[in-house]
Amino acid sequence: MPAKKKSAKVLRCPTCGELVSPKGEDFPFCSDRCRKIDLGKWAMGVYKISSPVLDPEVLEDLGELGGGHKKRSEDE
Repeated sequence: MPAKKKSAKVLRCPTCGELVSPKGEDFPFCSDRCRKIDLGKWAMGVYKISSPVLDPEVLEDLGELGGGHKKRSEDE
């Protein structure tokens, strides 16, 4: 019985929708430009993580990385 060939998945750039190769340098994006557009959207808060982080280990790691908000002193 001959082996079945796996059909190649059609992958598209999440920014512009252009076809991309999984072996491409900018994967999953089609170009460095689309990669930077996506990064800018994260930086501007367009994308958000939908649920709060509740795992104590992750919260501890975030605190160590300076991810927590610190109150400014009045002298600053």
